[in-house]
Amino acid sequence: MDSSYVLYLGRHTLETALLLSAPILITCMAVGVIVTLLQAVTSIRDMTLTIVPKLLAVSVVSLLFGSWMLQIALRFTAEIFAQIQNIKY
Repeated sequence: MDSSYVLYLGRHTLETALLLSAPILITCMAVGVIVTLLQAVTSIRDMTLTIVPKLLAVSVVSLLFGSWMLQIALRFTAEIFAQIQNIKY
C-alpha cells in the first residue's frame, strides 16, 4: 500500500460522501433561504417555522433520492471490500 493509493482512497471517500449528502444539503439550504425570506417579509420570528419545513423537505428528498443514495453507497462498499483483497503489507 503506497501513498498514492491512500490518497486515491481518501479522495474517493470524500467524493462519495459529498455525492451522498448533496441532495439533502442543497434542499436544506434552499428551504432555509426561502423560510428566512418569508420571515423577513412577514416579521414572524418563530423557531418552529424554520425547523418543520426543513424536516418535511428532507423527508421528501430522502424518499425521492433514497434508492439512488443506497446504490451509490453499496457500490462504494463493494469497491472497498474488493480492494481489501489486493492490499499487501
